[in-house]
Amino acid sequence: MHICALIVAAGRGMRAGGPRPKQWQRLGSQRVIDHTISAFEAHSDVHKIAVVLHSDDMHEAAAFEARGITVAVGGAERSDSVRAGLTALPDCTHVLIHDAARPCVSPTVIDGVIAALKTHDAAAPGLPVTDALWTGAQAEVTGTKDRTGLYAAQTPQGFSRDALLAAYNTYSGVAADDVAVARSAGLKVAITTGDPDNIKITTRGDFARAKAILEKTMDIRTGNGFDVHAFGAGDHVMLCGVKIPHEQGLVGHSDADVGLHTVTDAIYGALAAGDIGTHFPPSDPQWKGADSHIFLRHAAKMARDQGFTLTHVDCTLICEHPKVGPHAAAMREAVAEMIGIEVDRVSVKATTSERLGFTGRGEGIACMATATLVKS
Repeated sequence: MHICALIVAAGRGMRAGGPRPKQWQRLGSQRVIDHTISAFEAHSDVHKIAVVLHSDDMHEAAAFEARGITVAVGGAERSDSVRAGLTALPDCTHVLIHDAARPCVSPTVIDGVIAALKTHDAAAPGLPVTDALWTGAQAEVTGTKDRTGLYAAQTPQGFSRDALLAAYNTYSGVAADDVAVARSAGLKVAITTGDPDNIKITTRGDFARAKAILEKTMDIRTGNGFDVHAFGAGDHVMLCGVKIPHEQGLVGHSDADVGLHTVTDAIYGALAAGDIGTHFPPSDPQWKGADSHIFLRHAAKMARDQGFTLTHVDCTLICEHPKVGPHAAAMREAVAEMIGIEVDRVSVKATTSERLGFTGRGEGIACMATATLVKS
C-alpha cells in the first residue's frame, strides 16, 4: 500500500469568526491547518501529503511545496476539491481524506483506518450516537428518533484511490461526505473506531476546546545551554550571528560565537541529543574557523525532522563589554532567520556580573540560553 493523505482546506466556513477561514487561524503555537498536516507528516505509513486550497489562498502554496507537500486548487463544491486532490496524487494506491479543521486527529484513529483498508476498499472512523435524538420546530421538541445503529462520521476517511476517483467521476449532485460518494458506487465502507477528541472546529468555542485537547497530548520540551569563551587577539567578536567591532576577539575552534553555541546546545538539550561537540567534534579540522550558524541550523533541522516546532528561544549574554544593547535587535533577527521562527519568539538580552568573576574582570563572555520545542 502506498498511502497518501489529502487535506481538504478550500472551505470558506466563517461560523468560527475571525478575519480568515478557520483553517488559517492560530491555535496555540501554530495555525489550525499546520496542526492537521503535522499529524500526517508524523505518521510513518503516510508517504505523501496533498492539500487542496481555495484559489484565494494560493499565496500559501509555496510554503507547503517547500515542505514537499503537493498543492491543488479547490473547486466550487467540496466534491470538486476532492476530485482535484485525487488527481494530484496519481502514484498513491490509497488515500486518507481529512478535514483541515480537524487538528486533533490522533495516530490511533489514523492507524485504525489504515488497518481496515487492508481488507476493504473504504474505511472511516465513527462514533456511536449515545445521546437521545429529537426532532424540533420553532425551538420545541416535536418528536424523537431511534439512535440504534447511528454513528457520527469523522475523518480521515480512507479509500482505494482509483476506486474513489472512479466513483467521483460518475457521481452527480452534492454529497454529505466522501463515504456517500463511495457507497453510491457500491463500495463497502468499514466503520473504524472514532475519537471524541477528533473534533471539527466549527464555531468560535471550538478553538478553546481544540487547544485544550492538543495541549493535553503535546510533547513539550525545554532545553538549557551554557557556554564560555575567553577573549584573545582580534578586532571583533561574533555574537548571535552579528559581527561587533571590539579591541579583542573570542577564542574558539570555530568562530567562537558564544551566543549561537549556547542556543544550539539548548536545542540539542531539549532533544536529549548531546551538545555541539557530539555533532561537530573540535578534533575535526573541518570545523576550525567555521561559521557557528552551521551548528545552529543543524540543531533546528534536527528538531523539525523529529516533528518538533521550535516555539521560543531566550538567550542571555553575560559580559562587561562589548555593549550588547545596540546590537540586540540585529541579533534577534539573525537567530530567528537561522532557526526559521518569527523574531518575536526570539529574546536576546545581556547582563553583567557586577565586575565579579572572569566576566567582571573582562576575561571573556559567558552565555546561557533556553529553547522550547513542541510536538503535537
